[in-house]
Amino acid sequence: MIDDLKKDADTRMGKSIDSLKNDLSKIRTGRAHPSILEHITVDYYGSEVPLSQVANISVADARMLTVTPWEKPMVPVVEKAILTADMGLNPATAGEVIRVPLPALTEERRKDLIRVVKQEGEGAKVAIRNIRRDVLGDLKSLLKEKDITEDDERSAQADVQKITDKYVAEVDRLLVEKEKDLMEI
Repeated sequence: MIDDLKKDADTRMGKSIDSLKNDLSKIRTGRAHPSILEHITVDYYGSEVPLSQVANISVADARMLTVTPWEKPMVPVVEKAILTADMGLNPATAGEVIRVPLPALTEERRKDLIRVVKQEGEGAKVAIRNIRRDVLGDLKSLLKEKDITEDDERSAQADVQKITDKYVAEVDRLLVEKEKDLMEI
């Protein structure tokens, strides 16, 4: 019973880390990567769909992405979606291919991105702590129902805290890594 709770906490905290890694991968570091455009949605015949479902996104070089819509009428729609995504990108159309040059990051923009990274990290830490709170609540209810002893509860609380500390340290490590990546010129 207690082991199940600890395994559940470990799994859920691991998912929080995966989510953070996914969010951090979308924050650009000056290098071109298709995931930069992943969250952009396009109006595809009346419904909003992710850009990756209407076009092929590839890396042309370190500072250039190419977007190739699968249908010719989608070229201006995709270009407009990239422009209005408020990412500071200026796509240029050449026939059926949209080139998206990534501007070099300024010092100010880097600091803004670091602020965003820290917010993402704090959100992940809050999620991990919420999972800890849920598990500790479950332990208290087990104690109340006399399914476990007070000693079992105390040792389980200590174990859950160790798991929490491990994942919070992992969040901190990811944040330091991303900040270092952002400050590289």
